[in-house]
Amino acid sequence: QVLLVESGGRLVQAGDSLSLSCVVSGGTGSDYAVGWFRQAPGKEREFVCAISYSGHSVAYEDAVKGRFTISRDNGKNTIQLEMSSLRPEDTAVYYCAAYQSTIFTSTRYRNSGNYDYWGQGTQVTVSS
Repeated sequence: QVLLVESGGRLVQAGDSLSLSCVVSGGTGSDYAVGWFRQAPGKEREFVCAISYSGHSVAYEDAVKGRFTISRDNGKNTIQLEMSSLRPEDTAVYYCAAYQSTIFTSTRYRNSGNYDYWGQGTQVTVSS
């Protein structure tokens, strides 16, 4: 059983930076891709970014490109999401999720239904 635990969400002001962490435990090896998704009140869960099992490939939704950076440390089983120039529209519950595969294609990582494991979410609120 793979367990994902997010942390780091809090209230910040527009323009601030914030770092979220996702710790993965219970799995074997690091052959899983990880994605970050977010869900704002009254809206559907949306893809934010993803990173391949090796960390060599990353992908971002256009709305966060240039502001968010995803990285991973497989030795520590941790995935980081560095967020800068935050905007009120970034307010949401942020979830990390994982799927066990070396395949990293947009049809795979953008679709929340392809993920096997999910964290409980962490709230990010950006005030204007």
